[in-house]
Order: sequence, then C-alpha cells, then structure tokens
Amino acid sequence: MHLKEDSLADREREVTKREATLRADESLASDLKTEAVKLVSDKRARLEALAGMSGEEARRTLMEDLYEDARRAGAREAKVIEDTARDEAEKRAKRIIGLAVQRYAGDHVQERAVTSIHLPNDDLKGRIIGREGRNIRALQEACGVDFIVDDTPETIVISGFDPMRREVARITLERLIADGRIHPSRIEEIVLKAQEEVDRLAGDAAEHACMELGVTRVHPEMMKLLGRLKYRYSYAQNVLKHSVECGFLCGLMASELGQNEKLARRAGLLHDIGKAVSHEQEGGHAMIGGQYARKYGEDPIVANGVACHHDDEPAISIIGHLVTASDALSGARPGARREMLESYVKRLHDLEAISNRFAGVERSFAIQAGREIRVLVEPSEVTDAEAALLAREISKRIEEELTYPGQIRVTVVRETRAVDYAK
Repeated sequence: MHLKEDSLADREREVTKREATLRADESLASDLKTEAVKLVSDKRARLEALAGMSGEEARRTLMEDLYEDARRAGAREAKVIEDTARDEAEKRAKRIIGLAVQRYAGDHVQERAVTSIHLPNDDLKGRIIGREGRNIRALQEACGVDFIVDDTPETIVISGFDPMRREVARITLERLIADGRIHPSRIEEIVLKAQEEVDRLAGDAAEHACMELGVTRVHPEMMKLLGRLKYRYSYAQNVLKHSVECGFLCGLMASELGQNEKLARRAGLLHDIGKAVSHEQEGGHAMIGGQYARKYGEDPIVANGVACHHDDEPAISIIGHLVTASDALSGARPGARREMLESYVKRLHDLEAISNRFAGVERSFAIQAGREIRVLVEPSEVTDAEAALLAREISKRIEEELTYPGQIRVTVVRETRAVDYAK
C-alpha cells in the first residue's frame, strides 16, 4: 500500500514538473512570435522607406509590370500564330485561285457607253432641233434624256443617267438621220422600235450569259434585270461581263473546295443584279439584289451570296464568301476598272493621312497604285510585336473610313540602323 502511494506521488511530481516546463516553453514561444512580428514589421517599414512607396503601391507596380510583360508576350505569341495561319492560308488560297484562273480564260474587251453622235454635216443640227425646237423636245420627251447641241462640229451629245435610255436615244437618232424624215410623229414611231430592239438585245445578252455559265430556270423578271446590266458600267467595266466572269471564278473555286458548283456560278452571275435598279430604289445594290433574288424564288444560298458580297449581311455558307472573293478578283485585276484622276489622288492622300495619325508612325507612302500602304515607324517607340498590332489597327481604320475596289495591303516597317566612320 505504501509502495503504491509513493509511486503515485512520484508520478504527480513528474507531471507537475512537465507542466512547468510546458508553460515555460509556451511563454518563450509567445515572446519569440512577438519578436518575429516586430522584426517583420520593422523590415517592411525599412523596405518601404528605402523604396519610397507603400506595400500597396509596390504590389500595384508589380502587377502592372507583370501585365505589361504578359501583354508583350501575348502580342508575340499572337504574331507567331497569325504568321503561321497567314502562311498556310496564303498557300491554300494561291492554289485555289491559281487553279481557278488557270481553268478560265476570258476576253477582257473594254466597251464604253456611247454618249455622242457623229453627224454627216452641221446642217442636220437645224433639222434635228426643228422649227421652234419641236423636234428636239419630242426626242427628249420620248427618250427621257437630254440632247445637247453646241458648237462642237458635227456632234450631238446625249446626256442621261439611265444607260438603256441613252442607248434608245442613240439608235433613234441614228435611224432618223439615215431615214431623213425628222418630225414628232416619226420620232415617236422610231423610239418605240428602238426600245423594242434594246429590250431584245438585253434579253439576248442575258440568255447568252446564262448559257455560257450553264445557269437555267431563271425567273423572267430576273432575266430582264440581268439583260439591263449589258448597258451598265462600273469604273468603265461592263457589269454583265463582270458578272459572267465572277460566275466562272466562283464556280471554279467552289469545285476546288468541294462545294456546289452550280449554285456558286448562279450566285456569281446574279451578284450585281441590284445595279440594274439601284438608281430607282434606296439602299445598296447588294441588298436590293438580295431582295429581288428572294422575291423571285432563288435558292437561299444564292440570295445570301448576292446580298452579302459587300458585307451588308453575314454569309450563311462558303459560297457567300466565294462570291465576295470572285467579285474582288474580277474587279481588282489590272485593267478591269478605271478611276477618275481626282478620286484616285484623293484616295492615296487619305491612305497616307490615316496612317500618319497613329502614334509612333514616322511617315507613310501609298504605293502600287493605292493597293499598298507602307508605314515606317520609330523603332524606339514601336516594338516588333506592336508593329503587327499597328498594322491590324491601320487596316481596320482604312476599312471604316475609305471606300475602294479590291483590297489594300498594310505593311509596317521597323528597322534600326547604326552608322559609324572608320578614320
């Protein structure tokens, strides 16, 4: 019994001793923690004093540096991806376009609407004007155009915005001169016959275009509109021949991509149908053409291809994009279109002005007849990665502010030169 009591007493003394040791360790740990917190606080205060900024400011600065590094790294990565995609896309596009152009060879004969009539002699001017101007008034009322008789020797100028009316007036005047009988009743008779002939020629041209492309079952009203394009010109390019050319190119590209070639040819042929009535209705010719295509039962893909070729509505199929591409190919090839000198020079000036507005641009030059704008930048202000972003921003600004046929290439040049002399 005494042994158990002694053992319990010894154990109690040992526990008491351990508790005292633990309390001492806890007190020491608390003191060390307080000292560590104080050291950290003092160290932070000394660092802030040395850096001249608070911890929050330092954190913000670090985040800004990290963001800038990430932005530059992202720009470099984006440029690599974009270059790779562009190279691959360019290879495929060249192959498709090359095959399409190789398989189609068209005659590029430039025609112009006749706006002046040559007279055998100046005595006919008086007969055409008639007593108190009755003959020329009858001509103008029946044809819907203006006949300008001035001091130009042996020439009468026909002025009118509608090319079909101008063609009717030309045929009428030539037949009256050949017939010799020029009076109001005869004028009305000749004008009716000339209108019938022009309608017949337009219809024949539309049928020939459809046969050439293998396009069938076109609504009669659409055929009338298509025939009217024979007398329409865009930058001196005949719109009907341009439409036929677009039909061939669009069909050939579609066949290379495994798309429906017949639908592509049809969409390419009809893509400018709105130009036949664009002066009679409000809106762009692409949207007007799309409305007519839907009205007269064309396939939805064809109607969309007509309406979307100037980005007036989104394309719902690859054929819509092919119509846009074929329109640009036909209109942008050398010699296809002409521009007035003033508008051409103004476009070049606007191209350079848009590029010069961007920060870091030293100077810019419009080259390749306005097909390319070459931008030289300050190497200290624009990095290689930022040059790619700058080219994209300039191209977007050009798309927003300018109207132009085809496409414009934006090239940003950044170079650093070091010069020294050996003496």
